[in-house]
Amino acid sequence: QVQLVESGGGLVQAGGSLRLSCAASGSTFNAYAMAWFRQAPGKEREFAAAINWSGDRTYYADSVKGRFTISRDNGKNTVNLQMISLKPEDTAVYYCAATYYSTNWHPERSHEYDYWGQGTQVTVSS
Repeated sequence: QVQLVESGGGLVQAGGSLRLSCAASGSTFNAYAMAWFRQAPGKEREFAAAINWSGDRTYYADSVKGRFTISRDNGKNTVNLQMISLKPEDTAVYYCAATYYSTNWHPERSHEYDYWGQGTQVTVSS
């Protein structure tokens, strides 16, 4: 079992930056691959970024590549999402997700993640 709690969302102007954090508890954090998904109003949840258990491999949706950076600190049981050059279309609820790492992991597939946080709202004004 893993419990995930996101923080760091808020309101920012277009072009601004935000840093989201996800604190994990309850299990061996470094056994889990982690990801950030997001869901905009009226849209399906979509993949944003993911990181493997050791932190040496990262994956990004094309829409955020070059602007978002995912990182993890296995000593602090946290995963972060640094977002720069934010756009109004980045407005969404951002969710942290965890899955027990396997060699058959597909980072962008939401159904592969077993644990989810409650989400944090990010609003980008134009």
